[in-house]
Formats: sequence, C-alpha cells, structure tokens
Amino acid sequence: MRRTTPRPTTVLALAASALLLAGCGTQSGDSGSGSSAVTPSKAPSKAPSSSPTAGEKECVPESSLTAEDTGRTVCLAAGGVLRITLDGTTKRAWKPVSATGDALEATNAGIVIQPGDATAAFTATSAGTAHLTSSRPVCGTDPVHIACKGLQEWTVTVVVQKS
Repeated sequence: MRRTTPRPTTVLALAASALLLAGCGTQSGDSGSGSSAVTPSKAPSKAPSSSPTAGEKECVPESSLTAEDTGRTVCLAAGGVLRITLDGTTKRAWKPVSATGDALEATNAGIVIQPGDATAAFTATSAGTAHLTSSRPVCGTDPVHIACKGLQEWTVTVVVQKS
C-alpha cells in the first residue's frame, strides 16, 4: 500500500478554513442603542453583566434562571421574586443553590420532581447585591467508570434596587 502525505497547500487551506470557522459568530444588539455584542455561534448568549444605570432598562419584578444563565448579572426590583431551575441527572446532580449577601431571602420553591435537579426561589428583600452559586460533577458518579474531580459551577449575581 502506498503512503500519501498531504501537500503543504492542502494543509494551509485546511488551517485557514479552521481559523475562519473559529472566528464566525452571531451578532446581536439593541437596534436603537448603537451597541452590539458578538458571541461565538455555539455559545449561549448572555444578558449584559452590568446593572442598569439612569436611562437604561429598569429592574424586573420577577425573573427565572436556568443553568444557561451562569455568569449573568440580574437586576431585580425590591419585593421581586427570582426562581431558579437547574436541570441535572441522577449521576450529575446539582447541589442546592446557596446565596450570600442579605439582599435576598429564600422562599418556597416548590417540589423537585426529577432526581438531580435543583430548584430555588428568592424574594428581593432589600437593596444590595447577592451571589447565587451551585455546582455539579463534570463526570457521572458511576462507580463502574473512571471518575473525575471536575465541577461545573453555576454563579449568578443579583442586584436588588429599591422600586
């Protein structure tokens, strides 16, 4: 059997194609503000990570978050309600959502129906900032397979403003 070696031009063309595809993304932005954000085409889009200032959108009275919202900053009006649903599996279960800061107070989130899921609900009690966190194993916890110690972390910052 004859061994073939790729030509340098073929290798160069493949490398250029890979770089071009890696640079592709989607562009989104507010049509009236003149600003835009570019995100990779396979990455989930995230809301802006800064709290609103004068002239920008007001804080919302209610919000729902999922695992895709990790890294976000959410602005919640005082008295508002925040609900979190993190979908997991039995082998890759989410830890309960914990909150630091005194801007949020835990409230009844209902019943978790699926094993591995984490649900939480908070009421915005006073102006300030709170940090919500949870984590789950990157690899399943099946004793038959190789285990890893990696964790998938979930974090959200909540800014509570007086209404």
